[in-house]
Amino acid sequence: MQSHNVLTHVATVPGSASSLAQSSAGNNIKGLISEVIYSEDQPWITQLVLLPLLQQLGQQSRWQLWLTPQQKLSRQWVQSAGLPLTKVMQVSQLDPLFTVDAMVKALQTGNYSVVIGWLPEELTDEEHFQLSSAAEMGKAIGFIMRPTRTSKTGCRPRSGLKIHSSLYH
Repeated sequence: MQSHNVLTHVATVPGSASSLAQSSAGNNIKGLISEVIYSEDQPWITQLVLLPLLQQLGQQSRWQLWLTPQQKLSRQWVQSAGLPLTKVMQVSQLDPLFTVDAMVKALQTGNYSVVIGWLPEELTDEEHFQLSSAAEMGKAIGFIMRPTRTSKTGCRPRSGLKIHSSLYH
């Protein structure tokens, strides 16, 4: 049995999804950028990890922004996932070259509890700094969604928590 990993990198505030969402709901959060590295052939693992946090953040008065490269969120999926349809915004067909800039602008506003963006490549140190600063300014959470790359070897995330998918089988 082959195991796939979901890797997250927490920049500012460590903790469980539940405590993170509660801190954010009380506006105690200073800002957070997390990279979620997922296996494209098992996207449900990422949903299993992120959905509880997104559901709790959906209880805030602020919006959730999804910056997706190709796919459009299904209204049916949003509702069945327990996310507030009236608080979820999506920008689809966004060129990955503009995703970081769009995330920075959205995070800075403070209008969003969470901003989720898909990127094909790792963040540069400068991009990570810009996103972290913007998340702190807007007291928001930013998730960078990135598929695993099997062609690169020896490349490690900055630091993080490994959640092995075998724990969820």
